[in-house]
Amino acid sequence: MDYEPISVALKFAFLGVLYLFLFWIATSARKDLRRNSDVAGSAGASFDRLGSGSAGPAARDGWLVVETSEDLEPGSRYDLFGGITLGRSAEADVSFTDRYASGLHARLYSRGDRYFLEDMDSTNGTLLNGRPVIGEAELIDGSRVEIGDTAFRIEIE
Repeated sequence: MDYEPISVALKFAFLGVLYLFLFWIATSARKDLRRNSDVAGSAGASFDRLGSGSAGPAARDGWLVVETSEDLEPGSRYDLFGGITLGRSAEADVSFTDRYASGLHARLYSRGDRYFLEDMDSTNGTLLNGRPVIGEAELIDGSRVEIGDTAFRIEIE
């Protein structure tokens, strides 16, 4: 029996599946880029053709300062430049052990010259100045962020 026609057909089938996979990846990436630019556009940021934001005034310096924690040193400071994530996971920028913290619990980020806190659908929630954060909340100098038994203070210049 001659297997060459079957071999050629299988090669073309493999190439077809490969091209469909690459097409699927490209369309997914395009959707993500479109969604991200829509979110940034609705936030008032203007983007140049490379996608970097120029959202008006530059961000002021900001720090996250540990007030109370089981394993983080009180007084430790974390720069908020570029945004940071908080949680139990090793993937979090500020990782700490707290029985009430989720893996990626919350994130802090700047938009223009203001800073924001967003709860990342955590199980036990995030408190800002004693109130639950729903969606995102603006941070001001002296704000207190609480995740379970761990507390942080925001310092913005």
